[in-house]
Amino acid sequence: MKKIELLAPAGDLEKLKIAVAYGADAVYFGGQGFSLRAAAGSMSVEDMREGVAYAHEHGCRTYLALNIFAHNEDIEKIPEFLDEIADIPVDAFLVSDPGVFDILMEKRPDAEVHLSTQANNTNFRSAMFWHRMGVTRVVAARELSLEELKQFREKLPEDMEIEVFVHGAMCISYSGRCLLSNFMAGRDANRGQCAHPCRWNYHLMEEKRPGQYYDAEEDERGTYVFNSKDLCMIEHIPEIIEAGVASAKIEGRMKSVFYLANVVRAYRTAIDTYYDDPDNFRYRKEWMETLEKVSNRHFTTGFFFGKPDENDQNYESSAYIRNYDFIGIVREYDEQTGEAIVEQRNNFRTGDEIEVFGPGSTGFFTYTVGDMFDAETGEKLEVAPHAQQKLRMNFGKPVGKDFMLCRKSLR
Repeated sequence: MKKIELLAPAGDLEKLKIAVAYGADAVYFGGQGFSLRAAAGSMSVEDMREGVAYAHEHGCRTYLALNIFAHNEDIEKIPEFLDEIADIPVDAFLVSDPGVFDILMEKRPDAEVHLSTQANNTNFRSAMFWHRMGVTRVVAARELSLEELKQFREKLPEDMEIEVFVHGAMCISYSGRCLLSNFMAGRDANRGQCAHPCRWNYHLMEEKRPGQYYDAEEDERGTYVFNSKDLCMIEHIPEIIEAGVASAKIEGRMKSVFYLANVVRAYRTAIDTYYDDPDNFRYRKEWMETLEKVSNRHFTTGFFFGKPDENDQNYESSAYIRNYDFIGIVREYDEQTGEAIVEQRNNFRTGDEIEVFGPGSTGFFTYTVGDMFDAETGEKLEVAPHAQQKLRMNFGKPVGKDFMLCRKSLR
């Protein structure tokens, strides 16, 4: 059985390395200005060069997103960009616009091409059309159910792969094609500048009663009518794999390294557990507990088991749920002395009960913060108050580079 690929977002070089460390089989990232995370979550050419080399050294594939819906001014810049990155051996390009695809085929005729979910891949005939054009993987629209995905797999040629999102934020617009952002904020979501108006608070107003706002739902604060819960399929790994999906994709190029480490770690463990013994696979609640440590908007299975209803929306608030604070990351570890250099990411002090985790299902333990010292001056500290302050600590157990420290939220 060919193992499903775990595909993780890489919003910058640090996140790429974290995704690789925590078990991603492949990473996707954007070139500045040409992906759907244009303002942030994209890499410079130099970072791409270093990141691709790093990923390949660790057996991880790399996918470059060129998935904006391009206007004429964008089209004119893309050939120059492709020339600039010609020496970077990315494994595949992710596109949605036929014009961008056409340019890519002119400049890189041997390139592996994946078709973005933005291209509305809602039926197998559309996927077959793109296969004839040279596309080797289709990222299924999020509006598809598991049954429809199975039909895709039955109808498509064997060498046409299917990729699906399994975790992360859900967009209210059809296949992510949003006009609200452009209309309300002058920021084109289809060119990477989404203002996320689906997360804003709305009231109802009748046109002949200007200024009189009526409750659309819930209470006097209004309602978040477009605010979807986040997708989470950690409980349904067997169904995803058995539908014939080749790649399980995590959303979140804009999210933190803490988010990325937890989510990749949870899905890596669940997927590996399935393949170790498919017939006796059992979902483990600690996987969900891991996912609930990172910011989320409650969870839903989206369209996989039917059309979402009111239970898949959060009408009360668009704020994230944050149960844990990310407080530090291990930058260095000396196996001889057991000392770690920790970079602080949030205030913590001696006596705090914290959790420490690294890649793999066993790399987890709790720890009461003991002696810690400023890594530069050697001064003994009671509290670590400064962002990115370097600390010298001994956890009494082995850790490693990129291990994470977190604590139950004090808020």
